[in-house]
Amino acid sequence: MWEDEKTFHVEIDHKKPKFYALVEFPYPSGAGLHVGHPRSYTALDVVSRKRRQNGYNVLYPMGWDAFGLPTENFAMKNHIHPAIVTKNNVDHFRSQLKALGFSFDWDREINTTDPEYYKWTQWIFLQLYKHGLAYKKEMNVNWCTGCKCVLANEEVVNGVCERCGSEVVHRVKSQWMLKITAYADKLIDGLDGLDYIERVATQQKNWIGRSHGAEVNFGTTAGDTLTVYTTRCDTLFGATYMVVSPEHAMVKEWLDKGILKNADAVKAYQAEAARKSDFERSELNKEKTGVKLEGVMGINPVNDTEIPIFISDYVLSTYGTGAIMAVPAHDTRDWEFAKKFGLPIIEVVQGGDVTKEAFVAKDDTAIMVNSGFLNGMTVKEAIPAMKKYVVEQGFGKEKVNFKLRDWVFSRQRYWGEPIPLVNCEKCGWVPVPEEQLPVVLPQVESYEPTDDGESPLSKMTDWVNTTCPCCGGPAKRETDTMPQWAGSSWYFLRYMDPHNDKALASKEALDYWSPVDWYNGGMEHTTLHLLYSRFWHKFLYDIGVVPTKEPYAKRTSHGMILGEGGEKMSKSRGNVVNPNDIVAQYGADTMRLHIMFIGDFEKAVTWSNEAVKGSKRFLDRCWNLMELAQDSDEISEKNASIIHKTIKKVTTDIDDLKMNTAIAALMAMVNEFYASGLTRGDLQQLMLMLSPFAPHMVEEMWE
Repeated sequence: MWEDEKTFHVEIDHKKPKFYALVEFPYPSGAGLHVGHPRSYTALDVVSRKRRQNGYNVLYPMGWDAFGLPTENFAMKNHIHPAIVTKNNVDHFRSQLKALGFSFDWDREINTTDPEYYKWTQWIFLQLYKHGLAYKKEMNVNWCTGCKCVLANEEVVNGVCERCGSEVVHRVKSQWMLKITAYADKLIDGLDGLDYIERVATQQKNWIGRSHGAEVNFGTTAGDTLTVYTTRCDTLFGATYMVVSPEHAMVKEWLDKGILKNADAVKAYQAEAARKSDFERSELNKEKTGVKLEGVMGINPVNDTEIPIFISDYVLSTYGTGAIMAVPAHDTRDWEFAKKFGLPIIEVVQGGDVTKEAFVAKDDTAIMVNSGFLNGMTVKEAIPAMKKYVVEQGFGKEKVNFKLRDWVFSRQRYWGEPIPLVNCEKCGWVPVPEEQLPVVLPQVESYEPTDDGESPLSKMTDWVNTTCPCCGGPAKRETDTMPQWAGSSWYFLRYMDPHNDKALASKEALDYWSPVDWYNGGMEHTTLHLLYSRFWHKFLYDIGVVPTKEPYAKRTSHGMILGEGGEKMSKSRGNVVNPNDIVAQYGADTMRLHIMFIGDFEKAVTWSNEAVKGSKRFLDRCWNLMELAQDSDEISEKNASIIHKTIKKVTTDIDDLKMNTAIAALMAMVNEFYASGLTRGDLQQLMLMLSPFAPHMVEEMWE
């Protein structure tokens, strides 16, 4: 009935305050929904229904994040085209969601694999390219020796491919990159005025990793300069060795020039490091390994002391300069390395016993020693003093650094958005004219990865060969596709105006609905999707496309629902609970009520089939009150106090996502009604509060 009457269809209405509630649109996998999915959807459905009761014009939309590897892998395994797999999965997901009675405006449904949608994903990419924020570069990638394709970091588990189990090695490949680092400051500073739960904001700040330090130039006995980045230049007098990443350009140069006397050992170590992911290499508790570079020494610029240089995989070429000064007395990792290789440990900050462990304190008790002009200063005083000295002496400069890396935006796969660029021998990379968008993903005979690691699209010569929009000469289309994160980086904007063929959304719709008032999603998306979408949105704001600097005013996150034994739900464990089974047995409202009552929304909770029955019994008790209610539409005097207390409690608890305590308050009120009787007016108040949780039953009761 809701669907036929379009009860939740919404249009711009300036007479009402607007409220835009958003949940992360699902990836429609073959497995369908499990009870974990509806936890987020039900919570914001409760919030949305309450806001409608409060007179708001509520937009609560749903769609499908449908490009990506799992569909492609399933398609390859079962020899079904990814488009057919996607359609079947979406149809299944949609029917499951509709069975749970969510108040989505289904007229606004979107799908990232629809050419009318990804036309605008491609359009945004072109704007990024035209503004110098998309570029191509040679870089280290994960190469699966079995599948013969590039893998994302997430697909490499313990050095092997999660799909086929073959060895994964590092290879150098040309990849499209997005310059998210250009927005690093804005992404951190923009968090300040937002209503994000603390752990989300903290995780984003840590991921971006802004630090204030200095770049210091160390000489070498080979006559070259090695530049290091450090946040602790106060400890320069304690630097007793240097470490460079195995991929550092200087190592290659010294090998090529024949300077290194132990070249074979160095090359063997480089090959070993190439087989590890950055994550494995930077684990804090892993055993320290490395090779000393025989034939070259570093020169500490503050005291001209010659110090050894090592290569070690714990230094990454992607952070800082790919080289570090090691101060073992005051850095735990450096101390462990120094102990293993018998290197000197010189105390330059007093307060610990550096023969037993590194002393890392930086407070006012930490006093400089063995450090020339810094002696007697606190660390806090010594850092700016040494920065000033480094600059004045001409061997360094102040520097702000970020852990954040630019975003690898290419995938050598089929099931993704084509990148709308062509390569011309004369003109180089040229954007496809905007009026020719979308560049539609062509039908292919085979979407298997190719032997040379290029995208399956590279074999489609009729599609690849085209003409240059600039000079009219022969050109080739880019055959890499975009990653799954592309379509989800702006989808919340499309919901505002999903059928617009002239723009990603009209100015009127963007001005009315922006920003999203409340966005709920998983913690696992905090540093990828959430960061990427904030980056795209800030860029679109800078070029005048959207009216707000930030996409989401508020962000909350839910805990996982675990299987009966307290383990994560998975098909392999056989502990997945299908919400359809619960709906069939107990009804949609019991399912909705139970996942809101199950525990603290922000924390992980364990599912129990037995406990569901308690929620069903409560709803039955509410239903049976109709027979007991006396014929008066007034609130009874005896129940007035508990009704008003419960209204206040339920109202605040819904806004604070404390759904479990809101339901507990309703249960207490129902107990009171059974104990002391009630009027129809009392029952109506219960129904108004219960309605967001159990809308189907309450609608029946109201009628």
